Amino acid sequence: MFKKVLISNRGEIAVRVIRTLRELGVKSVAVYSEADRSSLHVRLADEAVCIGPAMARGSYLSIPAIISAARITGSDAIHPGYGFLSENADFSAACRDNAVTFIGPSPKSIQHLGHKAEARKMAVKAGIAVTPGTRDCVGKDFRKDAEKVGYPLMIKAAAGGGGKGIRIVREASQLTGEMNMARSESRAAFGNDEVYFEKYIELPRHIEVQFARDSHGNTIAFPERDCSIQRRHQKLVEESPSPAVNKKLRGSLEAAAVKLAEAANYVGVGTVEFLLTRQGDFYFMEVNTRLQVEHPVTEFITGFDLVREQLLAASGERLSYTGGRSVPYRGHSIEHRVNAEDFTRNFAPSVGRIEEWLVPGGPGVRVDTHVYVGYNLPVYYDSMLAKLIVWAPDRNLAVARSRRALEDFKVTGVKTTIDAHKLIVDSPDFQAGKTDTGFMERLLTAPVTG
Repeated sequence: MFKKVLISNRGEIAVRVIRTLRELGVKSVAVYSEADRSSLHVRLADEAVCIGPAMARGSYLSIPAIISAARITGSDAIHPGYGFLSENADFSAACRDNAVTFIGPSPKSIQHLGHKAEARKMAVKAGIAVTPGTRDCVGKDFRKDAEKVGYPLMIKAAAGGGGKGIRIVREASQLTGEMNMARSESRAAFGNDEVYFEKYIELPRHIEVQFARDSHGNTIAFPERDCSIQRRHQKLVEESPSPAVNKKLRGSLEAAAVKLAEAANYVGVGTVEFLLTRQGDFYFMEVNTRLQVEHPVTEFITGFDLVREQLLAASGERLSYTGGRSVPYRGHSIEHRVNAEDFTRNFAPSVGRIEEWLVPGGPGVRVDTHVYVGYNLPVYYDSMLAKLIVWAPDRNLAVARSRRALEDFKVTGVKTTIDAHKLIVDSPDFQAGKTDTGFMERLLTAPVTG
């Protein structure tokens, strides 16, 4: 196991990784921008290094700055978290070239799976159905490529995920403007503006399968997560298992995830994302070669610490589970992403100082956050304040626990999406498990009754 790990990220994911490192007796190093001097991950880490200005390009996206911080602190590994450089093959290669272990897959695996267009090619080769679209990233002839795919289509960033660099285009007149926006978002988020096209499938479910693989050839798949409740391709609520997936379908989804991990000789933790149609057909969408924001729902129903599994795989040890390729689970878990946004004003960003911060607790309740009373929210990064995760023996009880926990969550000083989540859990469709990627749009435009 490693002796000292640098976390090349910020916010709640940096706090999350530090806590597992502490349990394992591993020293932690935080890096931070000038805007994050007062962030909780800086306070909790054993050491902290400022790596640059507030803008991510000069700090959290600066490979030389992060590698330098690792070298001056004597860190023997780097955990990238999610977002920023977490799916960047050049970053993985820079770690390797500087004798620092990247806690994630190899540069080659990221090139094959972390690059969305390349992952589609691998899925096709493995015999997994993919959403129709371009074989490669698009270039100067993107208008011709769009005509071949047909409208409506999705423009998708090739180098990353998290809803960044995604645009829906319903007619040719929108294409150039949306291309410019998608490339700009992708360049800002991932330092890469490559995009590709996919045919847009109306109102599917967004289903994903977490997998883990070690250097000894052991590959395991976890029960699926349903991430269908989204707004502008940003996930708001995730749950596991999906109310739309039965045992047979679960087996097929897990088998596809394992096949891709083994085809890429992947070592580490990753996620395969699928679109599930109302007819029960599923299509490969992409692979996230990193830890997902929503990983706690998987941890709650399986008892695993996925950060620990990442550390085991990266250090050359075996995964902790040896009972077969399919990991058993118990109960049901739901995650709510609480953002600093005013959902009554079209989810406008809200910034300011946290005046009151009372988080829920009790049986089956977990809150992952980097926020505290007196914290001033930086304006330079994403708006997520916390993740509220609940577990219960079945879905109905999990929904009831979500409602109770949301009522207990008190924040003042900034606007939050807590009330939006209350609206979600009170929806009859959500309570019945009848959701898809159009759920939020329908919910927010439904006429008010009563």
